[in-house]
Amino acid sequence: MRYSLDLLHFFPDQLNLYGDGGNITIAKKRCEWRGIQFRLHQVERASDADLSNADLFFIGGASDREQALVTDELQKIRSDFKAAIEDGVGGLTVCGGYQFLGSYYQLYNGEKLEGLNLLDFHTVSRVPDATNVKKRLIGDLHVVNPLFGRMIGYENHGGETFHDYDVLGDVVKGYGNNKRDKKEGLHYKNLIGTYMHGPLFSKNPRICDHLILKAMERKYGVTSLEPLDDTFSKEASKRLWSRCIS
Repeated sequence: MRYSLDLLHFFPDQLNLYGDGGNITIAKKRCEWRGIQFRLHQVERASDADLSNADLFFIGGASDREQALVTDELQKIRSDFKAAIEDGVGGLTVCGGYQFLGSYYQLYNGEKLEGLNLLDFHTVSRVPDATNVKKRLIGDLHVVNPLFGRMIGYENHGGETFHDYDVLGDVVKGYGNNKRDKKEGLHYKNLIGTYMHGPLFSKNPRICDHLILKAMERKYGVTSLEPLDDTFSKEASKRLWSRCIS
């Protein structure tokens, strides 16, 4: 049987801080190495998004201005987007792409930028503007989770996110969602939200494989993936973890 997966990449030009689009390349190769056809659909406007035939989606990060513009565009397909997530369509959302899935993003001056309100959470800015580097949450981010094990990334965000959903993991080093909870990201059904740049999949291929497997299970009933040789990635991750965690 010929397997194929369709991934929607939302606004690749506007939402691509810190090279997070590299996650697409990694997901594509990890599918192809297993003989799974990977079909990429770039979404430049709401009308481009065929969520009824999507197996996966990806949303990267952006500045506050670009984030607000994209949110306005995606409001046009909000109900379809919500239905797809509830139906188990998997996705990775990073930084700004994670934040605007919530109810609102509150700027430093108290103004609230409306989110897509797909899930009940919010983000509050810590910084008056981009020049206030000292108030941003920046640095190596090390996280643990029983499902994915040790995870490594890099965070650089001025907003703190608060929610009561399951998280991607517990923070061992760094900040994650905010300075208070020591929790990182969000894991709801097959949706993952994270502040981990890197790109995430390069250092944490288990997360990529998890989303691929969930998409294959939903579409074809497949319950396992052919293992890949991740020796190099595992060794690199081990060394990075040891270097930063004493």
